[in-house]
Order: sequence, then C-alpha cells, then structure tokens
Amino acid sequence: MQLQLMFLGTGTSQGVPIIGCPCPVCTSADPRDRRMRPSVALRTGDGRVVLIDTTPELRLQALAAGLTRCDAVLYTHHHADHVMGMDDLRAFNQRNGHVIPCYADERTIENLRRIFYYAEVPADQPRHPDRPGVSFHAVQAAQPFELLGLRITPLPLEHYRIRILGYRIEPADGGPALAYCTDVSAVPEETVAMLAGVDTLVLGALRHRPHPAHMSLSQSLEAAGRIAAGRTWFTHMNHDLPHAATNAALPPDKQLAHDGLTVTIGHL
Repeated sequence: MQLQLMFLGTGTSQGVPIIGCPCPVCTSADPRDRRMRPSVALRTGDGRVVLIDTTPELRLQALAAGLTRCDAVLYTHHHADHVMGMDDLRAFNQRNGHVIPCYADERTIENLRRIFYYAEVPADQPRHPDRPGVSFHAVQAAQPFELLGLRITPLPLEHYRIRILGYRIEPADGGPALAYCTDVSAVPEETVAMLAGVDTLVLGALRHRPHPAHMSLSQSLEAAGRIAAGRTWFTHMNHDLPHAATNAALPPDKQLAHDGLTVTIGHL
C-alpha cells in the first residue's frame, strides 16, 4: 500500500504570521513561511484519508489541499490548536454520509466530549445533518490497533508536564512506516525503540532557543539522530525559523516541512 502524507499546517499554536508581528518571517513573501496550526492528512492507496488532529484552520486547510473526504481522525492531545476544528468535520459527514471514528487517549476524549458535546453520535441514533458526527475510540500508548488497512501504534511523548501521543503508522500487510510526533519536549527512550526502522519521521522543532514544552531545533536534530529515520521533516515551527535559510543550514535528510508539502512514503 502506498501512503501519501500531506502537511496541512506546520506552525505553532499562534500560527505564522503572528497577529501584529513585523518580524522578517511574519512579513516574508515566501509562502513556505506561512504556517497554519499543525496537522497532516494521510491518504492510503485506495484514496481513504486519515487526519491527525483537527486544527482551528481545518476548513482552510482542507480547501487548500483539495480534501473531499475524511475517514478517521487520530488525536495527539487536547490542546486548542489540535482540536478546535472538529466542528468542520461535518462537511465530510455531509459529503460522505458516515460517522467519522476519532481515536485518542482517555484524557483527550474527555475534553473533546466536553467541548463538542453535540458531536458524538450514539450507536442507536441517526447523525444530525447539520452537526459533525463522530464516534470516540480510546487508545493507549504502545498498544497497536488496525484501521483502514493500517497498523497504528500510539507513541508516548512528553509535552511539558503531560504525556501525549505520537503515532507510528504502516501498512498492516507490511511496507515503509511513518511516524508523527509533534508538540514534543522529550522523546522517551521507550519511544525511540518503538520508532526503529521508520522510513519517514515528522518531529516537532519549535525554534532555536530552549522552551519548556517543545524541543528546540538542535534538540530535535539530536532526537532525530537517535531515531535514525530515512527522512525527517520538522513541524510546529514558530516565526524564529525562516524556511529557506534554516533548510540551507540543515542536512538534506532533515528539513523543515511547509504547509502544502506532500510526501510519498518510501521515497526520499
């Protein structure tokens, strides 16, 4: 099965440009310096689509990427920049006519049910035509499950004072694996071991300076070296990292991603 990874957003919780900021990146004419909140879409060989997180710009991201379907969502954690676009899933419900399964840890599901109290569709009731229609499925770190012909392993990650999830994703019948690990302050050794043999790694890299809740670019480079994926793309960048200049200083197999970038897994 061929997998296609589309970067819908590669920015931080404020996005880039930041409101009112006159810095060189926020005022840059390079479209790769415009970063919506972080999310990706994974398209399988038969055209089905799995989103990782639903950002506040989900509508704009879907329009820019030409997405016309969403078959499932994987959530990394419950922070606003990763969940507040759930209401926009209703466009996919209306177009495709089915309830969308959403996978997350218990804490994230608890918060999604609180914020989007109207979105969950009970098994014995029809979906409301003008609301998002989802079902929630709890997953646990290091407990793989299968979805749409994919083997998905939730990965434990540190995000300041909480544990969140990354995901290792690979065809259930074998093939190159990818991993998505955003909002990371540390990658535990147990997770490094679970990432062995990954072809494509997406890893958070906020800025050059240290931050308590996110790895800096140098920290992410060190973690990427330990994981040793075939190719690493950095995401969740703020306005301290100009795209072209930063990538020129990085190794060719470890680069900043950008909104709209599409990668075919298994090919560099």
